Amino acid sequence: MVKSMKTPPTYAPNSVDHALRLAQILQLDGSVTVSEAAARLGVARSTAHRLLTALVYRDFAVQNEDRTYRVGPVLALAEHARSDLGALRAAALGPMRALVDRIDETANLSVRTGRNIRFIASTECAQALRVGSREGMVFPAHQATGGLIELAALPDEEVEALYADGRRDPGEEMPDMAHLRRELRVVRRSGVALNLERTERGVVAVGCAVKDRAGRTTAALSVSMPSIRYSPGTLKPLTAALTVTVEAITRAL
Repeated sequence: MVKSMKTPPTYAPNSVDHALRLAQILQLDGSVTVSEAAARLGVARSTAHRLLTALVYRDFAVQNEDRTYRVGPVLALAEHARSDLGALRAAALGPMRALVDRIDETANLSVRTGRNIRFIASTECAQALRVGSREGMVFPAHQATGGLIELAALPDEEVEALYADGRRDPGEEMPDMAHLRRELRVVRRSGVALNLERTERGVVAVGCAVKDRAGRTTAALSVSMPSIRYSPGTLKPLTAALTVTVEAITRAL
């Protein structure tokens, strides 16, 4: 059967349509300047600049040092098959809910894209003082619990190559590689990453790897809590609960 041509929506705000088209251009072309974006969209340079600034704010784009724009962490997630991410979320949400019911702290699922991680699922606990949903947020991988878990799954040579890439986002903070190597060795030995207020003051997170049936790390599951509720004595039961949960996710994949 031949598909009919798409019918434009009756009500499509120009700004929304332009932003979506610009996101498509970034994915197809790799990078774009303000002038190129203005010409492609048929808008003024000031309008193109505002659209690109909005895409940068929402992590759909990043600005290079030469003032060109390229795909950001959100669009880079297309490197992961959409069906794979959907299957991962579907497999994780039930076990995550059971984990939160058991420990009464917030649980998060994250995947790595390059030097960043993005939270693709979050289940909040019911406590009045709690860590809120992280879903949709992006953090540098070397600073976040899930990022350390996923970096630890790579050989040292791959980690070095990842951070040796000369292309950096403006303002991007690069890690001390000697310190990062030591951290990743600890994570590999223990299978656990501990984040003591590194990404946010007053927040502690503990994470473990989510693996597929072949044993490959595909994501990271972490538990976040206010620092006042964390003590070294809570690490062992938290790790045990995380281990049970990631095993349940693997079985569901």
